[in-house]
Amino acid sequence: MKRIICYILFLCVGVTGCHIYKPYERPEVNLSGLYRDPFSPVDTLRPDTTNLGFIAWKNIFRDDTLQILIEKGLENNPDLRIARLRIEEAKALLVAARLAFLPSFGLSPEGTVSWRNHTQASQTYQLPLVTSWEVDLFGNLLNASRREYASLLSSEAYQQSVRSELIANIANSYYTLLMLDQQLAISERTSAVWLDNIRVMTAYKEIGTTNEAAIVQSRANYYAVEASLYDLQMQIRETENALSVLLGEAPQHIPRTNLYTQELPDYLPTGIPAQLLSNRPDVRYAEMQLAIAYYATNQARAAFYPQISITGSAGWTNNLGVTISNPPKFILSAVGSLTQPLFNRGANIAQLKVSKAQQEEALISFQQSLLTAGQEVSDALFQYEASIEKIVERRSQVEELEKAVKYTQALFRSGESTYLEILTAQQSLLSAQLNEVSDMFENMQAVVNLYKALGGGREK
Repeated sequence: MKRIICYILFLCVGVTGCHIYKPYERPEVNLSGLYRDPFSPVDTLRPDTTNLGFIAWKNIFRDDTLQILIEKGLENNPDLRIARLRIEEAKALLVAARLAFLPSFGLSPEGTVSWRNHTQASQTYQLPLVTSWEVDLFGNLLNASRREYASLLSSEAYQQSVRSELIANIANSYYTLLMLDQQLAISERTSAVWLDNIRVMTAYKEIGTTNEAAIVQSRANYYAVEASLYDLQMQIRETENALSVLLGEAPQHIPRTNLYTQELPDYLPTGIPAQLLSNRPDVRYAEMQLAIAYYATNQARAAFYPQISITGSAGWTNNLGVTISNPPKFILSAVGSLTQPLFNRGANIAQLKVSKAQQEEALISFQQSLLTAGQEVSDALFQYEASIEKIVERRSQVEELEKAVKYTQALFRSGESTYLEILTAQQSLLSAQLNEVSDMFENMQAVVNLYKALGGGREK
């Protein structure tokens, strides 16, 4: 008995040395220089005291119509509903893993009727309560429970990732509709201008001021603008349909305001890179996958050690071997067993190697998720700053081109310019106006992208 006790103690010391009982700890990660300064090609962004990702999404997206759409999407989106169900599945598996520490009980009644040479039938029966219990001396059940808990956290991170992605996609789709609406309005006004030009050119031809070539060119430009209207209408319809699907509804018209009434935050704080570890759902998901792989490796190590189980039964029976008694007698039995793997050691070694490799893969994925997060934050910051500068420059360009159109029209009426110059000026103005709307959309998109990159959209 002393030898057995010493043997078990020796195994426990060995198990402790292999860290089978040790819980997962986050590996050291280098977060320095994760955010690039958008104003400098070489410097990194200074840490901030606040973080855009902590701000409630209603304080970022202030359009009342957009807020209604986001709330509808959070309630009805199929992907988000599936993600919530996965959390419930993970919770059930965690409960099952924790209950594995307790003994299991089962009632298994048996009865037998037998005859011998036409004698009176003999009846035997048993009413046992059977129990079994696995003694988790070497951490197999412990690591399984911790693994299921990490799976639950992973499911919660996945659900949050879907939520964050959904809010960003709804906002981007909504702003895309506002951009397309404005571009359609500009194109329709331009089409009306070209149609009016055709009438003016026709009148000038009758008095000999211009020729048929100018009228033909005006018609060509008019038809080109008219054709672009159909492209814009098709994009609007497709965007509405895609947004309807995000909302969990059939394709339909999406109510909306206009591009020039949007209010976005003037200050976009980025916080510190370390906040991405807890704020970014994809980073948390990658880390939980690493924790799952860690506990799977511990389970693979535990497979090398004995499995200890205790089984027993208690109940009543009238069959005591060679005699049949009535009333029945109470019986009680207990059996302890220890199973040490011998011939399957090669399979256990292979499984341990696989688990270690998968743990290393999960570590690389976790580190890569941080780099990707830093990249997205840096890209969104530069996109935001660049879009602001572009809007200022584009506004100046549009103002100058509006003057150019007026000047060339005046010069044409005085006979000092050709109609080709008017066509060129008006075409340049249309292009600049459409680009100005695109720049405004890019600015809004940058805010959405930065909010998402910093882990915004969390459930409070």
